[in-house]
Amino acid sequence: MTLRDRLVQAGIEVTPGEGSPELDTPWFVRALQAFSGWLAALFLLGFLAMGAVFVLDNSAAAAALGLVMIAGAFMALQMAKGDFLEHLALAASLAGQLLVAWAIASLLEGTTVGLWWSLLVLQVALALAMPSLTHRAFSAFAASLALYLALAEGIAVPSMAVGLVLLALVVLFLNEFRWPARVRAMEALGLGLLLGLVAIQAMAYLGQPLLNWRYDSGASLAWLEPWAGNVLGALALLLLLRQLFKRHAQATVPSVRLAAYGAMMLLLLLSLQAHGLIQGAVVVMLGFAIGHRLVMGGGVLLLLFSIANYYYWLEVTLLSKALTLFALGGLLLAIRWALRRWWPIEGKDDGRADAGEGASR
Repeated sequence: MTLRDRLVQAGIEVTPGEGSPELDTPWFVRALQAFSGWLAALFLLGFLAMGAVFVLDNSAAAAALGLVMIAGAFMALQMAKGDFLEHLALAASLAGQLLVAWAIASLLEGTTVGLWWSLLVLQVALALAMPSLTHRAFSAFAASLALYLALAEGIAVPSMAVGLVLLALVVLFLNEFRWPARVRAMEALGLGLLLGLVAIQAMAYLGQPLLNWRYDSGASLAWLEPWAGNVLGALALLLLLRQLFKRHAQATVPSVRLAAYGAMMLLLLLSLQAHGLIQGAVVVMLGFAIGHRLVMGGGVLLLLFSIANYYYWLEVTLLSKALTLFALGGLLLAIRWALRRWWPIEGKDDGRADAGEGASR
């Protein structure tokens, strides 16, 4: 198979012959088309709601109408050639999902745990089936939130949702090139999971500290909180390190492997106090390993969330906090200087010693 055939199979357009490549639509034009699609969808849905408001009184009718709208959005997305129709179909799908959620909530009569599990199944199905990258990313994001709420209200272990989403994110991005024809779809799912991970951590930090979930004595697995998330984060880091060592088996000496596993254990111990630290470190390493700047940016944001949350809840004086941050900053700078001096990157000059592997996306 030629290089051109492999690129076409991966969904990358290749210009035939010596012709000039097709120019992409400017971002502001696409933004205007997307806004127009949502505006048209709101008017259309408002018109339908005026004539079908009675549907909300019947769970079966609401579920049927919601499924019809989702199916119509699926067919529209298959034919969509522009941002206007794509976002119009996306808005119709969201309205259909709300109707289905309303019907499920009416049938469960206030049992929210069952509602979250049902929405998780629905969003996973839509993330895998919908032919739109935007819809796939949104469904992956919604599935992450549904998993978090289901575990938080069902067994009082919300940190397990963080660990499971992180594991799925690592596995997805490490295997995205295994199916070349679905690279863009898998990247959309990964970015949706990353956005969900950031949102979950933000909800945890802006609410109560994770240890306060243990007040719910009726939950049989509350004793796992918050250690379950840290252990799953360490497992995700172990999978990432194993894949990197396998990829660079010839260039990795045993001392480097031992140092990496030792750093993993240190991160795990630190995460027992600064919750979320290991999740941010894993995402930063994943983004650096695959050369994805958005993933690295999400990891940096997670690290900032974790450190800021730990700094806020640390029960010491402001002077002690400031001295601790000063010492940590000096330690990190010293580690960077030592790595650049005694562990230089072969084949790269000093000006590019901090560059990641391959081309960044």
